[in-house]
Amino acid sequence: MSEFRLAFPACVIAAKHRLAVEDIGLLRKHTFPDGIRTADDVVTMLALNNSCPEKCPEWNAFFVEQLAGFIVDYSYPQGSLDDVNAAWLIRVVSTDGVINSALELELVLHVMEMAAFVPDELRAFALDQLRLALCESIGGYKLSRATDRAGITRQDIDFVMRVLRGVSDGGVISLSRVTYDVMMRLAEATDPAANHPRWAQILQAVRLVEFAHAPRRSRWLRIVEDTAETEHAVA
Repeated sequence: MSEFRLAFPACVIAAKHRLAVEDIGLLRKHTFPDGIRTADDVVTMLALNNSCPEKCPEWNAFFVEQLAGFIVDYSYPQGSLDDVNAAWLIRVVSTDGVINSALELELVLHVMEMAAFVPDELRAFALDQLRLALCESIGGYKLSRATDRAGITRQDIDFVMRVLRGVSDGGVISLSRVTYDVMMRLAEATDPAANHPRWAQILQAVRLVEFAHAPRRSRWLRIVEDTAETEHAVA
């Protein structure tokens, strides 16, 4: 099995202490002239994000927009998500179900906002990051949370509604079993007296429903090709 190696200039940038705006310009010109297009491009972005201890503020927007665009707009099913690429995204950004950083959490949220359809497992996975922050004090959401308060805060409410926006309509929040169970675990883990008043209203709006699922397909993440071939598997 061949070892993945960063090409120039990504290999030089990865060795730096601080990733600067000029480095993003080099990446756009030489490493990703057409944007993120392959699984190797994704690995390169993740390697750069993990290698440089300090990054300019512009890196966050570049990282999220490029990867989200690849996942939602370039990968099949274009403009949407399915069980396959949702599971792939979860594996990419998490360890044992815990999102590794606040930036990778933002990537997940942005992908969910862009996609016309979001699988229930991805929505439940994102929502569970709040439970992990509150109950186990770990994860990307813990790192971005403004307080260590045990109760649900206004920031937590905003996060929950960002995750559930796609299933909220007319004052009713329709949840599948997997997402509903996460909500109930959150409710059990917090003291009602310590929670923001809006939390009780959200719980009252929740309805458990059964969603129809498309059959799972035994494929890997597929991307659009510029050649005559319309699709192929990315290992």
